[in-house]
Amino acid sequence: MGSIVIMLIALIIDALIGDPEDLWKKIPHPVVLMGNLIKYFDQEFNHKSGSKRKQAGLIGIIVGSAAFSILGLILEMLPFMIIDMIIIAIFLAQKSLTSHAEEVLEALGLSLMEGRLAVAKIVGRDTSHLNESEVVRATVESTAEGFLDGVFAPIFWYLAAGLPGLLVYKFVNTADSMIGYRNERYEEFGWATAKFDDILNYVPARIIPFMIGITQLSLSPIKLAFEDGSSHCSLNAGWPEAAFASALGIALSGPRSYDGELRDYPFINQTGRMELMPEDIKDCIKVAWKGWVASFAVLVALWVVF
Repeated sequence: MGSIVIMLIALIIDALIGDPEDLWKKIPHPVVLMGNLIKYFDQEFNHKSGSKRKQAGLIGIIVGSAAFSILGLILEMLPFMIIDMIIIAIFLAQKSLTSHAEEVLEALGLSLMEGRLAVAKIVGRDTSHLNESEVVRATVESTAEGFLDGVFAPIFWYLAAGLPGLLVYKFVNTADSMIGYRNERYEEFGWATAKFDDILNYVPARIIPFMIGITQLSLSPIKLAFEDGSSHCSLNAGWPEAAFASALGIALSGPRSYDGELRDYPFINQTGRMELMPEDIKDCIKVAWKGWVASFAVLVALWVVF
């Protein structure tokens, strides 16, 4: 089970180093390169009409996924495990995930306006009129969703399909964050990307409540995820959010504004505390790290058993 050992070391590297910003100022981060490819597809092919635009988006995500799958296969052929470890560590985001939450917490300590500016860097909703509780809620939700696409799903897809699986996942996830929107520009062109991202996150999202349940020594995160996870507007985001909401005893999701339009989404864990405080961000960071430890421990157990 060499892949498990590689993943364990990569997890430690990411937890200790995170994203070295000085390095990425000198050379482009691989996610940036993926983003540039997606921008190229968008600029070159997102100008057709109707079904042709949907077909162009489908072809784009297939071609990109195939290219990164082949790249992953080539990299796996290289006889150096350290290459795999470094690549995996680059695509893991545990430290940066929690660092972003800490930045919002520190900003809130200065002022509500600073908190709004900080949280605007990690969420897509309108933040200019959020109160303190709403800033905290947005931060917790972003951290829960980030634990899925920045930590657990990369672990899952590397173990399931090696570097090809990891690279394809990160490409699709990056594409979804750029073009997977239901608006006039991307409703058709980003349709295939959004669907593919839903498929790739489906299983990992539903395992996370079990990981959080292990850390809480409780079935409550699992129970709440099965009750409220599907009520989220996203097919998968509700599951990690429900797990975090249960662990923190708070309500998440609910009404919020996008592009000036208020959307009346239901709350997850409606019986949880509605008024959130900065202290909840601290506790959320602890939940995320406990989830990391639980994932690490499960990997160690699998390595020992197999």
